[in-house]
Amino acid sequence: MTYAIIVTKSIQKDLDSLPNDIKARVCSKISQLSDNPRPDGVTKLKGYENEYRIRIGDYRVRYEILDKDKTVLLL
Repeated sequence: MTYAIIVTKSIQKDLDSLPNDIKARVCSKISQLSDNPRPDGVTKLKGYENEYRIRIGDYRVRYEILDKDKTVLLL
């Protein structure tokens, strides 16, 4: 059950602006979401049906899981 990860231009621009060591950690964690979009340590955001947040050091990655389409959309 592999999910496709959708990265918009604005998210890619934010990722590119990160320092290389942090960027590697964040990209690694994002790629793991394709196998398990709800890993341990994920927080479901209140007020949203399918939005989650995962913490990576001092950074947070917000994303939406679309189970019907098997996609993870980074927000």
